[in-house]
Amino acid sequence: MKTPGFRSQAGVFRARGRYARIVAAAPATGARERILDAAYDLFSRRGVRGVGIDAVIAESRVSRMTMYRHFPSKEALVLAYLEQREEVWTRSWLQADVCRRADDPAERLLAIFDVFDEWFHTPSFEGCAFINVMLETADDRDTIYDACNVYLANIRSFLQQLARDAGIADPEAFSRKWHILMKGSIVAAGEGDQGAAKRGQAMARLVLADELERSQAVQISAS
Repeated sequence: MKTPGFRSQAGVFRARGRYARIVAAAPATGARERILDAAYDLFSRRGVRGVGIDAVIAESRVSRMTMYRHFPSKEALVLAYLEQREEVWTRSWLQADVCRRADDPAERLLAIFDVFDEWFHTPSFEGCAFINVMLETADDRDTIYDACNVYLANIRSFLQQLARDAGIADPEAFSRKWHILMKGSIVAAGEGDQGAAKRGQAMARLVLADELERSQAVQISAS
């Protein structure tokens, strides 16, 4: 039987270990939370386009009237799902786990791939929701597409701060390079390569060493 609560259901389907404990930490109650619970599970496993409102209604055990009272459209529900995904996946899991694993900002950048390695080995690895939904949407004028870009940019902001703290001369450009490595490893894991995080980390070490060396040279020439 489905466990009520957005976070608890996410934990059941999507991970083992620390990620599961995070998403299971705060059981939700009430119709709105049950709807989000069901949507999070269904959208994560089957995609946004593959899940209709009827499936969410059936899974959450609410009436159609209740559904539309809380979410007047599927777009509104998808946007709420993406917002919750950022809170659970980006902030409470990825950023928190990276900061827990290392104190040095450069080591925190590399630790991202250690976190990913555990994630890629979970039985129900689902990939990056922001990438998945963005590709499903396709229209760059769409509100949902725009929201996905914002949440991806927020991840780069986290990377920029780590790069800045590590002494990288151009943290914005660096964050884009690092994000490419992250996204590439996620896609490779989706293809079935469970070692993608370790391969990505090996390449990331080379990028980081090069950036640190060049940034140091810039600092020396400027002094």
